[in-house]
Amino acid sequence: MPSHKPARLKIWGRANSVNVQKVLWCARELGLPFDRIDAGMQYGQVDTPAYRVLNPNGRVPTLQDGDFVLWESNSIMRYLALRGIETDPRAAAGLLYPEAAVERARVDRWLDWTLSTLQPAERDLFWGTVRTPLEKRNAAAIAASAEATGKLWTIVDGYLSHDLPFVEGPNVTLADIALGSYARRWYGIDVPDRPHLPRMAAWYARLEERPAFQEFIAPPLT
Repeated sequence: MPSHKPARLKIWGRANSVNVQKVLWCARELGLPFDRIDAGMQYGQVDTPAYRVLNPNGRVPTLQDGDFVLWESNSIMRYLALRGIETDPRAAAGLLYPEAAVERARVDRWLDWTLSTLQPAERDLFWGTVRTPLEKRNAAAIAASAEATGKLWTIVDGYLSHDLPFVEGPNVTLADIALGSYARRWYGIDVPDRPHLPRMAAWYARLEERPAFQEFIAPPLT
């Protein structure tokens, strides 16, 4: 049965939000057409009554797929992958988010780990250096965040196999998208005494070659 042309999605969120970037990268890998609408920080909108109807949290990203609305970046990525599988079972979605329970669980754990463990540890490093003026920076908080984040990336480096190019096997999955979006921050910030992580560096270099990474993740940190 021929696949049908997917409807055009709306993705609310500013382009420099890491959680928005994950969703944009995912949608592009899946070949799903979308329009991005600026929202959050300098663009406002998230506190308006109309936006709060879409997302009561007043945060980004928010996805509109016809009458269906979804928030939370990792939930959006999972949905887009499942949508892609429904649209065309032969498409890349089955590689991004495997259907087999064990393989899917391996991907899911990294999505959860990124939000529960990596993001909180990394926050003071990113916000303290990229989004805080020099005279207002908390050097101790930045240093503590850099140390904690380095230890977490050491876990990723240790997990990566010499024989497999990506986190959970031979193909890019949602795990790589979630982790890779934060790795962009790690490599984009000057971190003194950065740990030597050769497997992670090789993995990250492979992600950098992907057109969707170059389009949405590689631009300067702001």
